[in-house]
Amino acid sequence: MSQAIDDFQKTVDSMLIQHQSILDILSKGQEASARVNRAVVKSVTSCGCITVDAQKTTIPEDATLADLKYIYTSHLKGNLCPSCREVLEAELGKQFFYIAALANTLDFSINEILGNEKARLETLTVYNLR
Repeated sequence: MSQAIDDFQKTVDSMLIQHQSILDILSKGQEASARVNRAVVKSVTSCGCITVDAQKTTIPEDATLADLKYIYTSHLKGNLCPSCREVLEAELGKQFFYIAALANTLDFSINEILGNEKARLETLTVYNLR
């Protein structure tokens, strides 16, 4: 997996031509994020392949922090249809592109970022509260 991430980051570095300014990368990354959000919304409102069933979550008094993983839900019902899945995959790919571009511009290794984040998560376990 780490080789695929390195390869992707190198490919992004070689392909980013027009939007090399940090300002362009930040704004394009934000736009890509908004397009991911919009694609999820369209899956609910236009296609209907997924629905959102959200209400306040009741947490039992005797619940532990570890129990919260099983108490909270995504509020999603259904599954993405092939068309919505394809659109979301493409939009997420664009978002990853701009994340890699930002990492490249700031001289970060995505593998190192992911490794450090994994180590933090493994250290904090359920206490990371995300």
